[in-house]
Amino acid sequence: MDVSPEASSLAQGLRLVRLVTDREKQGRQLLGVSQLAAELDMEQSRVSRLAQELCDLGLLERVERGPFRTGPRFFTLAASLNAGWVHQSRAELEELVASFGLRSRLSVRDDVRVLLLRSSSNNSVLGGFAKPGMVTPVWCTGAGRALLWDHAPKELEELLREVNFIGVGGPAAAHSAAEVAALMDRDKPQGFVLAAEEFEHGIWELAVPVRSGGGRIVAAVSVLGSRADLEKAASDIASVLQSTADRLGTAAASAAQN
Repeated sequence: MDVSPEASSLAQGLRLVRLVTDREKQGRQLLGVSQLAAELDMEQSRVSRLAQELCDLGLLERVERGPFRTGPRFFTLAASLNAGWVHQSRAELEELVASFGLRSRLSVRDDVRVLLLRSSSNNSVLGGFAKPGMVTPVWCTGAGRALLWDHAPKELEELLREVNFIGVGGPAAAHSAAEVAALMDRDKPQGFVLAAEEFEHGIWELAVPVRSGGGRIVAAVSVLGSRADLEKAASDIASVLQSTADRLGTAAASAAQN
């Protein structure tokens, strides 16, 4: 199977974060670009670009062109993974795997990005690069559009004003805020997002928002598969997915009160 440039970059970025965090945990000397490139057997220019992107995301940081170390966003993510309702999601995601045999994920929004918090154990099949901390676009993923469920067209326009849509996503990806709004208008009557090849060729993603106290969207839960997996069974799967989202939302609201 051909690996998309996005998947390759994500996998290499995760390797880079893992190397930096492992060395920091072990108390070993931190590394700069050239040393990281040598350790990872990657081109120095590519490591430099990936490291800068990871610094922009806050997953890594670098002080005055010194060695790279773990950034504040990494610790925020680690803390969120210890939250009770996020911990509970592990069993919920595996229950979805048992019910439908589909990959399942729990994600949150970070501005125009989607941050993966949890993924089911079967993500090792077709998409094994999907690990907690993976970042994808908010406008062309099922989880991302579920996280935008309450956004009005003007809010979408403002949020996506600086986004470069060109060359991002799969064959059915939106290429403007107006197209994102049109997809949302299409999906809202059915009560769930069905993103068909919006991020990856051949991959469909069905997603619903997770609402905490007061109805605020705190996350999205989704399943991924092929057209054959999802198209005809979408309503039935969405019903089960919504029940999962409701339980996680209740748990998130309870955690916020404690």
